[in-house]
This record gives sequence, C-alpha cells and structure tokens, in this order.
Amino acid sequence: MPFYRRKIVVDDKAVTEGVHLTLKQSILPCCLVTILFFLWGFAYGLLDVLNSHFQTELNISASMASGLSAAYFGAYFLCPLTISGWILRRFGFRITFMTGLAVLTVGCLCFWPSGVGKSFGGFCGSMFVVGAGLSTLETGADNFLSICGPPRYSEIRLNLAQAVQGVGSFVAPLLASRVFFAKTVDNAQGLKNVQWTYLGVACFVALLIILFFLAPMPEVTDMDMQTQENEIAEEDVGPLHTQWNLFLGVWSQFCYIGAQVSVANYFINFCQEAGYSASASSNLLAVGQGLYAFMRFVSGFLMTLRQFKPRYILAVYLFLCFVFSLAAVLTTGKTSVALLILVLCFESACFATIFTLALRGLGRHTKRGGSFLVAAISGGAVFPPMTGAIATNYGNFHHAMAIPVAAYVASYVFPVYVNIYKKRELDAHRETDLNVTAEKTVDGMVGKSGSMEMGRAEEVEVATDQKN
Repeated sequence: MPFYRRKIVVDDKAVTEGVHLTLKQSILPCCLVTILFFLWGFAYGLLDVLNSHFQTELNISASMASGLSAAYFGAYFLCPLTISGWILRRFGFRITFMTGLAVLTVGCLCFWPSGVGKSFGGFCGSMFVVGAGLSTLETGADNFLSICGPPRYSEIRLNLAQAVQGVGSFVAPLLASRVFFAKTVDNAQGLKNVQWTYLGVACFVALLIILFFLAPMPEVTDMDMQTQENEIAEEDVGPLHTQWNLFLGVWSQFCYIGAQVSVANYFINFCQEAGYSASASSNLLAVGQGLYAFMRFVSGFLMTLRQFKPRYILAVYLFLCFVFSLAAVLTTGKTSVALLILVLCFESACFATIFTLALRGLGRHTKRGGSFLVAAISGGAVFPPMTGAIATNYGNFHHAMAIPVAAYVASYVFPVYVNIYKKRELDAHRETDLNVTAEKTVDGMVGKSGSMEMGRAEEVEVATDQKN
C-alpha cells in the first residue's frame, strides 16, 4: 500500500492481528523498537557523567546538580499519565513512537543555546524536554515489547531490549571519559563537545521518525490483550482499581528507580571520595555500566530456562542490591567502590522484570497500567535530590548512599507479594504456549490462509464493553 494511503492509527477497542502474533512474526518489530532503547540508554548514561562535571564548571553543589535528574525524571511523572498515555490509547504505538522522537529531537536541539550561555537552568530545561520525549517513547516501547509476541516470553523480550539500553549507558560514560572530559580537554571545551553530540543525536532521531512512519509495524490493542487474557485465565480481569499487582509494582518501580538513579548519579563522586581521579572514576562508571548491560543479557538467557522464573530472579537480584549497597556504605576505599559496582550488576534485571510482572493479567487495562509503570520512573526525580542534600550537608557521599539502601528495602514489597500471593497467576502466563507457533494462536483463530476468524473475538469485545 502506498505510504500516503496507509493507515497509521488503530482503534484500541478493535481486535487486530496483534492478538495472534507468533514468535517468528514478532522478531522484526521488536528489533526495530529496540533501537529506541539504545537512544535513551545513551542519554541516561551521559547524564550521569554530566552531573559530576557540571558541579565543577558551573560551581554548584551536589544537591543543585541533582536538578538535572529532577528535570529529566520529572517529565516521566507528567507525560505518561497525561499526553503520552492518551496518545498511546487513542492512536496506537506508531504515532506514540513518532511523537516521542519529535519531542526528543527538539530537546536535543535545545542543548545548543544552553551550552552557549553556560546556563544551568537552560540545561535543566533542555533535559526536561528530552525527558518528555524519552518518556513518551518509553510509554510505547516498554508496553510494546511486553505484549508483542507470545506472553510466555514477555520478560525475556524486555530484558534483552533493556540490555541494549545498557550498552548505550556503557558507551556514553566511556565517550565522556575519553573525549568530552579527557585530561587534555578542559571542562568548558568538554561542554561544547556535548553540544555537538546532542546535535548529532537530534539529526539521527529525526531520521528515525521517517523510519517508524514507513516501516511495517503491527499494532497490539487493549482488546487484543483482553482476548489473550480470556484464553489464559478464562476469567474477567475486573476493574482497574482492583489490580493490586499493578499498584504494588508501580510502588516498587518508583523506589527502585530512585535508588538506581541515586547510585548512578553520584557514582563518580563516590569514587573520587574513595581516592580515584575524575577520569578514572568515569572509567569505573563505564565498567559498572558495561557489567550492568552484560548481566541483563545473562538474565534474559536465564529466563529462557524453565527453572529460572522471573519472580525468583527479581527477588534474588533486588535483595543483593540491598546487601551490596549497605556494605558499600559501611566500607571505605577501593572495597566500597567494588561493592557499588556489584550493585550495578544486580540492578540489571530489576526494572524490566518489575514492569512485565506488574503488567501480567491486566487484559484491557494493559496500556493504562504500562503508563502508570513508566510514570513510576519519576522516582529518579525524588531520591537523587535527597541523596545530594545529605552529601552537601555532611560532605560524605558514602553516608549519602544510605538513601538508595532504604529505597531498595521499600521496593522489596513487590517481590514478596508476587512470590507469595500471586505466584499461581504469574506462573500460568509463564507456562502458556499461546502464540508460540501459528498452530497455537488465540483459540486456533488462524486459518489456512493466515486470516483471522473474527467471530469469537467480536464476542469477547462485546462482552468486555458490557462489563465496562
């Protein structure tokens, strides 16, 4: 179909081909969306390094430098619950991706005048626009990978995509250490280099808008998810306000992200306090982010093995984050840095696994639930300022890491809940063969020609509308 006649929006109450996407059919669109994960991984990784160097160049305190994180993650609180979530439900995934990429392009371009004026407020404003674009992308992308394809592979898809994001987070501090803020480049020149970097990112993102307009992509609607849920659970999911699994997941995500961002933002300061130079500290952050990405690939592989259930991995990894972060607070020198790097390793699978486990069983509430979970990333705007305030007032970044320790404890309520009270429902989704092959699609609705028999699907839609 010519591009000027193609339909790029979808009715969220319609049953589409997305209801029976098999493993083979979902590989290409999932790979395409995974490109987006590298983008915001790079932006997030660069933000961690910029925080430390802004303190030197602009003569600001650690708590003020956390304003960058507050601006970036503050957008995550506003957009998914309002405009981004509405666009996703009203127009579908393609339009959501294109909108997020457009806003991200504008945000990257805003860094140029901010750098010329050396305005910290300008950088915060630019970072807010970047956060708005990335949060819109993440509202679509996290949801898309969670539901595009066989339900049993949901955690694996998102963990592998998050691993690619981790690669972006690894590359960014490495570039910052080797190019932007190398020993032979002063801070002023380094900030100018960052301007050019974001200009290049803006051009690349603009090209991605065209790619996502032209590329063939399936749409997955809330009605598709309701149809799948009827096949797996054979019972109605109930109203949104009764989804305690979702709400506990949102709380856990909020606290976990706050801890993760606090550790990453002040990792360089923590290393310098332990005796490392600024350049060596950036290199250590790159090592930590590299292990973080590697462990995401490892976690994705482990989840392909039946005995390694995602709820088990989440409980173990999050507990080890608490153990090693507490040990880092109580020790000094190189030992404390090594322990903090181990925290980065075991943070790897937490976000993606919380997200997908919290979406399980939501049916027609899936997209709205995904918006709530993306909004929970705004925890990155709350905990880093608290961590920075302690570092500023007490002059000790080791003591400040007590804030992430407390956040890990608070987030552990969700792993406890899913492993004790929700394990039967979650295991049912993990063990289903639905949509793994063309012969095991929703209620056998794929005929010999590959077309979908809509009779039963339409009945599901009518029944669900009546329950609403």
